[in-house]
Amino acid sequence: MSDWVSYYKHEEGEEEEEDQDGEIETVGEYKYSGRDTLVFLVDASRAMFDFYDDDDDLAPFDMTIQCIQNVYTNKIISHDRDLVGVVFYGTEQYKNSVDFEHIYVLQDLDNPGAKRVLELGKYKGEQGRALFRKSFGHSSDYSLGEALWVCSNLFSEVRLKMSHKRVMLFTNDDNPHGYDSVKAKFARTKAADLRETGIYLDLMHLKKPGGFDITLFYRDIINTAEDEDLGVQFGESSKLEDLMKKVRAKETRKRALSRLNFYLGKDMSLAVGIYNLVQKAFKQPPVKLYRETNEPVKTKTRTFNRETGSLLLPSDTKKAQTYGNRQIVFEKEETEEVKRFDSPGLFLIGFKPLVMLKRHHHIKPAQFIYPEESLISGSITLFNALLIKCLEKEVMAVCRYISRRNTPPRFIALVPQEEVLDEQNVQIAPPGFHLIFLPYADDKRNIDFTEKVPANQEQVDKMKEIVQKLRFKYRSDSFENPVLQQHYMNLEALALDLMEPEKAEDLTVPKTEGIDCRVGHLVEEFKQLVYPPGYNPEGKATKRKRGNGSEQLEKKAKIEISEEELKNHVRKGTLGKLTVPLLKDVCKIYGLKGGGKKQELLDVITEHFSSH
Repeated sequence: MSDWVSYYKHEEGEEEEEDQDGEIETVGEYKYSGRDTLVFLVDASRAMFDFYDDDDDLAPFDMTIQCIQNVYTNKIISHDRDLVGVVFYGTEQYKNSVDFEHIYVLQDLDNPGAKRVLELGKYKGEQGRALFRKSFGHSSDYSLGEALWVCSNLFSEVRLKMSHKRVMLFTNDDNPHGYDSVKAKFARTKAADLRETGIYLDLMHLKKPGGFDITLFYRDIINTAEDEDLGVQFGESSKLEDLMKKVRAKETRKRALSRLNFYLGKDMSLAVGIYNLVQKAFKQPPVKLYRETNEPVKTKTRTFNRETGSLLLPSDTKKAQTYGNRQIVFEKEETEEVKRFDSPGLFLIGFKPLVMLKRHHHIKPAQFIYPEESLISGSITLFNALLIKCLEKEVMAVCRYISRRNTPPRFIALVPQEEVLDEQNVQIAPPGFHLIFLPYADDKRNIDFTEKVPANQEQVDKMKEIVQKLRFKYRSDSFENPVLQQHYMNLEALALDLMEPEKAEDLTVPKTEGIDCRVGHLVEEFKQLVYPPGYNPEGKATKRKRGNGSEQLEKKAKIEISEEELKNHVRKGTLGKLTVPLLKDVCKIYGLKGGGKKQELLDVITEHFSSH
């Protein structure tokens, strides 16, 4: 899922938001969680450092380190408050909180940073593998159960509230304790303990001679999160791209934007999770730093009495509204109650045919809802029954939607979506409802269309040929924002002390050579059909002539303030209450040369009327 922390900004200020960061809060019928935590558990035995094919560019250990570095880099950019750690097992040296041999905690759970990325980079390549052997060594006399125990202790030492707790195990040994039943049983026991404490264990198995057989040992070890398909098992990774695809599928956030009750009637409801399918990417806001220490500056807002200068507590301030020349004072509870329409949730109003939902009804990206069995038992059964009936009857559910407290209600349409599987029986589209925001009457505009000369059939047919030549299968993930990509590359180069940043490729620029090759002479033929002879589309447009005196008089007539009122504003010093467009019109009428800024306009007008 996309990042949704900004969706639940605390209203009282930045300081309180900092204090509550990472907490799990349950308010009414919805809740949201704290930080994601991830531990990379890496097999450091000798087999991970061997090359198995002559055409292999990277050893399994090199692939693992590079993959971890990529995850670190992505988290620094998008989720820098998450906690990430790295643990090696199968080493000669050891360092952990319980002094288990052959287990080395390289990085405790902490925020991702440039130093951690650089530290991992030291162990890549031939020189890196030599440094690793010198610093840590290799050993096959390890216990995977003890390694899982160390990972569990890393989670328990974190004092912050955590949402998703996950361990990613990288190895190319499909039967680590094949001849030691005691260690194998202990590993299965610790894996079950992790499952009971809400820690998910994912296997990122790598290439080995003869293939990786997951049924020998790891089928009983790994566990899957509730929102993942138990039937999907990835194959072994022989290339970095395959490994990155597996890690990205597991590491990407799938947590709900919120969890709400879906009320079908007075005495019937189910729990659903709301998910964002599309999130606009933007640059992270800048952080203010103290100039002398280079530490982040925390902003605090305090209210003081204007007359006495004493500090005002929240209970000392009240809000008021002037109505009928009277000032009506509201208590804090009353102002909060005014904003609260109803409790958060989805409230079913009725059903409409799907054909009534038009494309021009789109006003913002849709969301997706999926049942939450953990909150209300039976939610999946009731949700599936509603989904099946909506698909059979080709109808959509119209609901009232309140996402959280103190937000106005919206009318939405729940459009059913059937589950879609590919040839390998892998799910590519989940079953559920798309939550479409419906427009209000005020959201629709009546636009006056200017009459255009209609195209004849020959011109239409020629354009159809051009469009047919230029068609291609569009995928949104094939086009990245070049400005954002260059921004991230600049940050990466700055953090990792690189000589210069990489240049981002702008994939949005049209490929003119390919276009010309595809359409060929069709463009010239279309020009001859549409444009008159000698017309140059790239020619400079003629400039519009400046208005004459009559237009100036019309503009003057539009000014809704008299000269006497302007003089009064200048005398009282209230000229700043006027808007910038009005000040510009005043300058035009009196022939004053003012700048584009408001203060410059005020200075020119004040000087003019002060001297007259």
